[in-house]
Amino acid sequence: MLVPGAMIRDTSSMDRPVAHRSRAARLALWGGALVAVLAVLLLLARPAIRRWHASQTSVRADRLRFGTVVRGDLIHDIGVQGRVVAASSPTLYSPRQGLVSLKVREGQLVASGDVLAVVESPELDSQVRQEQATFEALQSDLGRKQLAVRQQNLENRQRVDLLEVKLEAANRALDRSQRLSDLGLANAIELEQARDAVKIASLELDQAKQSLELEREALEFELKDTRLRLGRQRLVLEDAERQRMELSLRAPFDGQVGSLSVADRDAVVRGQPVLTVVDLSDLEVEVSIPESSADNVATGAEAVVTVDGRDWPGRLTRIAAEVKDSQVQGRVAFVGEIPANLRQSQRVSIRLVLDRRHDVLKVPRGPFLEAGGGRTVYVVADGLARRRDVSLGAVSVTEVEVIDGLAEGERIVLSDTGGFAGAETVLIRK
Repeated sequence: MLVPGAMIRDTSSMDRPVAHRSRAARLALWGGALVAVLAVLLLLARPAIRRWHASQTSVRADRLRFGTVVRGDLIHDIGVQGRVVAASSPTLYSPRQGLVSLKVREGQLVASGDVLAVVESPELDSQVRQEQATFEALQSDLGRKQLAVRQQNLENRQRVDLLEVKLEAANRALDRSQRLSDLGLANAIELEQARDAVKIASLELDQAKQSLELEREALEFELKDTRLRLGRQRLVLEDAERQRMELSLRAPFDGQVGSLSVADRDAVVRGQPVLTVVDLSDLEVEVSIPESSADNVATGAEAVVTVDGRDWPGRLTRIAAEVKDSQVQGRVAFVGEIPANLRQSQRVSIRLVLDRRHDVLKVPRGPFLEAGGGRTVYVVADGLARRRDVSLGAVSVTEVEVIDGLAEGERIVLSDTGGFAGAETVLIRK
């Protein structure tokens, strides 16, 4: 009940500022949201934080190269450098002393039989003329002897014929004397004289025939001697002419002039190199094999020659028995077709195949091989590269055999790991 005149109290003391309460609520809400976001971020960053805590150093991923362990065939080979050389590249020498006249230029293509250079030798020209004159004189001498022999044989034949006629006449005279003696018209003395005349004529004929035979043999011997001297002189002349022909140096086959050892119109001596000719159809590669690998290479080894980005099959045909400057020289011959436009002394790359291994674990070759000494690698998983001991086998130009320590599908660091300073774990940053 209200007392008249009494004052009614207001409720201002019970009121609170609405705006102040709303601001506090919002702050509390934002704070809770922030805590929730931080919790989520912490949860998401936990693996990264764990990796960061586990690693001893870190490196950017774009600075590294990675490779995967795979299973397959591996060609165990070594890479060497080579120089194209001609299997047949003879040097032509001056056959005599004189002046040389060059007919070709270095690098010029030539055909078999082409004249490449001519050596002028006045001494040899004079010798050829002298031998020719001697040969012609012996020919004339032989002709004269042949005429003399025919004439002498004719005279001897005539003498024998005359003696045969004389013997026939003596026989007829003996017959007449014998008939007259039988008729009593001739005495015994005339008959004996006729008989003696037949004997004398018969002896003269026999001696003439023997003399004819002896003289014929003597004349034949003289003719034979003259023919032999003529034949010998013919050989001397042919040899001199051959030597003069050899003054023209000719290409032994189709090829290319390799190098010139003299200049045009130079004076040369006997046996001095003049030029070389390269047989372009028979080229090989001269290779330099490191001494450390030479023991694993044998004659007959398969080779692959890379020319202008294309591989050509070859085979190691020979290897030197000595070491020079830590290198062993060898020769690789092409098997089958020879690359076109191949040039003398051209540099090429060669892979010598030492072995072929089937169904092995392997990784691409990289600088890690030298950095780890072939005993350790860094295996990449979950953003970390962990150091692991491995056993590696055959090393080719592009791949490395894995014997133990790695499994198929694992990824490793192929780059130089020397910068890891031997750390057990390395963080791979994005």
